[in-house]
Amino acid sequence: MSAADRTVEAVLSAVDEAYTVDLARRLVQTPSVYRPHDPAANETAAAELVARELRALGLTVHLEEAAPGRPNVIADWAGATEGPLVILEGHTDVVTEGDPAAWSVPPFGGVIADGRLYGRGAADMKAGIAAAIGAVRAIRDAQVSLPGRIRLGIVADEEGMMLGIKAFIRNGWARGAGGAIICEPEDNRVCLVQKGALRALARFRGRMAHGAMPKSGINPIPAASAFVSSVVALEAAYRVRHGHHPLLGEPSVTPTVFLAGDPAQLNVMHADALVGLDIRTIPGQTRPAIEADLAQAAAAAAWAAPGCRGDLEVIEERPWTETPPGEAIVQAVERACRRVQGGAPRRGGVPGATDGTFLHAWAGVPIVTIGPGDVTIPHQVDEFVRIADLVEACRIFAASACYFLSGPA
Repeated sequence: MSAADRTVEAVLSAVDEAYTVDLARRLVQTPSVYRPHDPAANETAAAELVARELRALGLTVHLEEAAPGRPNVIADWAGATEGPLVILEGHTDVVTEGDPAAWSVPPFGGVIADGRLYGRGAADMKAGIAAAIGAVRAIRDAQVSLPGRIRLGIVADEEGMMLGIKAFIRNGWARGAGGAIICEPEDNRVCLVQKGALRALARFRGRMAHGAMPKSGINPIPAASAFVSSVVALEAAYRVRHGHHPLLGEPSVTPTVFLAGDPAQLNVMHADALVGLDIRTIPGQTRPAIEADLAQAAAAAAWAAPGCRGDLEVIEERPWTETPPGEAIVQAVERACRRVQGGAPRRGGVPGATDGTFLHAWAGVPIVTIGPGDVTIPHQVDEFVRIADLVEACRIFAASACYFLSGPA
C-alpha cells in the first residue's frame, strides 16, 4: 500500500457519517431561496451556518458579498507544507419551493425517512456542501500530513446569474488552483463534460394601432411568431450538424418567453413583442455561429412583416466545458471512486451549466463535477437525497483531496 493510500485509509476511517447527515439536514432546514422583493430572502442564513461550521473546524473564514445580502463563504484547510491547491465548490442558494401544499413533506422540514433526506435543496445542493465540509473535517480529525491546501468555496446565486462564482474568481480565490471539484448532484458519477448555455432575447418593434384598424400600424406579433418557428427549425439543423453527444445528448434551442400585448386591452395592437431563448450547447458549437444564425432569423422574421424591426441580444454566455481525462484532478477523483465505490468510476455528463463553467472558462481551472443526488430530482417537489449517496460523496471528496494533494500515484 502506498503512502497516499495509507493516508486515505486513515481519513476514511475518520469520516463522521452522523455529523455529515445532520449538517445536511440543518442546511435544508435553513431556507435560502432568493426572492428579489424580500430583503430577508437570500443566502445569508445558510452562509452563516456554513461559516460557523468552518470556524468550528479551526479554519479562517472569509465572508464576501457577491451582491447585497448574498455572501460567499471561503475557507482554507492548510497542509503541513506548501503544495497544490484544490477547490471544493458548492452553492447555498436553492430554487423556490413552489406551492408547499404540493409537497408530501414540509419543503424546509429536513425530514429523514426511508433512507432519504427530503426538502428543497436536499440534492441541489445542500448535501454536496455537507459532504465537502464533512470531508475536510475528516482530514482534520485524521491528523494526516499532506502538502498544499483545500479551499472551500461555498458561493451565492448559482441558480441565477452566477454572481457568486464570478465574484469568487474576480477576487482572486481561484488563482493558483490546480483543480476543482464541483459538488453538484450527479449521482456520484465522474462528469468531465457539461453543456453550455446561451440566453438570448429577440425584440420585434412595430407601430401601435387600434385593433379595429390594424393596417394603420405594424403588428410585431406575426414577426415574433415566425421567429419562433425559425428557431425550432434551427434546433433541428443543429442536431443534424452536431449529432448526439454520448454523455450530453443533443443541443437545444428552446423558446421560453413570449411577451406581446396586454390581455386587458384586446382592442390594442401593441408595438412590441419579445421572445426569450434558452440555448443549450455541446462541444463543437460556438457562440459567434449561433449568434449569427439567430440574428439572421430575427432579421428574416421582421422582414416578413413590412416595417417591423427585429433585433437580437445575447445576455449571458456559459460555454460548454470538457476536462481532459489526464488532468491531475481527474486522476485523483477516479482513484478515489475506485477506492470508495469498489469498481471502475461511472462516467456522466452535466446537462446544465454549473459554477464550474466559469472556473473553467474564466479562471482556467480543470474541473470535475461529482456529487450526491439523482440528476433528475433537483427543482422538483419532494426533492430528496439518499443518505447512502451523501455519505459516499463525503468519502469520495475526502479521498479525492488526499490523492490530489499527494501527487501522482
